[in-house]
Amino acid sequence: MAKRVLDVGQCGMDHSAIRRLVEGQFAAQVVQAHGLADAIGRLKEEPFDLVLVNRKLDADHSDGLEVLRAIKADTTLARTPVMLVSNYPDAQEAAVAAGAEPGFGKSELSQQSTREKLRPFLS
Repeated sequence: MAKRVLDVGQCGMDHSAIRRLVEGQFAAQVVQAHGLADAIGRLKEEPFDLVLVNRKLDADHSDGLEVLRAIKADTTLARTPVMLVSNYPDAQEAAVAAGAEPGFGKSELSQQSTREKLRPFLS
């Protein structure tokens, strides 16, 4: 069965770039969610192997760390791996401190290091 990724809060162009990477490198399925309620609802209804959360959600510019914190605070979802999509090291540090796996920025999508970060969850 193919691995599944929930991509939260990306604009259409960035979601497409992430989908190309994940589907092309790992043959995993990528599903899009737009905000906190959408993401939590999807996670409670369907299994996902990884959640990618944008630092600032495209729909309303709310903080992606709030999505991460909500996932980690829910006992039924807390074990789901989450990565923050952000080019900012301080945002990555805050995400890891909140329970995320080390993530990557949009500017790093084509780098081998990003594929290596994804591999444990999608291979």
